[in-house]
Amino acid sequence: MASQEYECPACGGVMEFDAPSQKLKCLYCDTTISIEEYKKMVSKGKAEKANEGDAETQSDKLSDEEAENYGFGKDKNVYICKSCGGEIIADKTQGATQCPFCGNNVTFKEVFTNGRRPDYVIPFQLTKEQAKQKYKEYIKGKRLLPKTFSAENHIDEIKGVYIPYWLFDSKMHVALNCEGTKVRTWRDRDYSYTETSFYDVYREGDVPFDKVPVDGSSKMPDDLTESIEPYDARGLKVYDDAYFAGYIANQYDVDEEKSRPRARQRMTNSAVNEIRNSAQGYSTINIRNQNVQVTSEKIKYALYPVWLLSTTWNGQNFLFAMNGQTGKFVGDLPVDKGAAAKYFALSSVLFAALFAILEIIFRI
Repeated sequence: MASQEYECPACGGVMEFDAPSQKLKCLYCDTTISIEEYKKMVSKGKAEKANEGDAETQSDKLSDEEAENYGFGKDKNVYICKSCGGEIIADKTQGATQCPFCGNNVTFKEVFTNGRRPDYVIPFQLTKEQAKQKYKEYIKGKRLLPKTFSAENHIDEIKGVYIPYWLFDSKMHVALNCEGTKVRTWRDRDYSYTETSFYDVYREGDVPFDKVPVDGSSKMPDDLTESIEPYDARGLKVYDDAYFAGYIANQYDVDEEKSRPRARQRMTNSAVNEIRNSAQGYSTINIRNQNVQVTSEKIKYALYPVWLLSTTWNGQNFLFAMNGQTGKFVGDLPVDKGAAAKYFALSSVLFAALFAILEIIFRI
């Protein structure tokens, strides 16, 4: 079977993963059921159908040839909704969505079996309503924000998306040759003195890393995904596509080999800073040369929750993202150029006044 739909066992309505209860919840009768219980129930139903000779044998996914005959490109998958018979069109990397006709939540199992299967998932902990509230808090009190933005902008879309991440466990061995300085100052009745001493400093050590994330989707800007970090790895669950009910989930389109340079860069910067900071007691430490080697590495594949908000104001689109586990919120906002000019002018006046006062004090 190419897809999995989540129907309420009580009323047949649409079920989705509910962040507050961490269970599947019916949108109509409020029935809740754990993912484990739901899987057992579905497995039992399939077994009963098989015993009755009514097992499903045909896939609900159109073949590439059939999809092309309907006028869809090769970068799309086309599925038939089992609830209403409507056509669901999704990108090749999209593994979960909703039927645009009946709203049924659907996961496309084959997307996550083509290529590497995810090892983990962090379920959504925060709701769409909480994402809206975070957005309101985010734009509140911004001094350089145009006054009309808060009143006139409108949210075009809020969607919960599981973003693919590669998680790197590594150990790095770092050796640094540095120049250290110690500065001593003193003064007598007539003069001030400064003495700078120079030292050769050598530091070496191992730095371990655990689950360093790198975004595996080319559709998501790295600066945006890295800005909403960190995620709490203690929230990782063994992968199960039932967590995707009610959300969008994407398979990676940037593999672990292409993601490795970014992971190495992030870990190298942190490892070098860690070893450099172990040199205590110096006024300055400048690195002359460094040698960084990866002594071990393991890579896992996980899906992390993100709320994406799209807003429109004054003919412009603005994208915001919220960590679906921790609530960390980021995004770009428009700047009122007039307010910015006034703020800059006021700051310049205040700094000029401060320097004038300091100059008078030192002359005295």
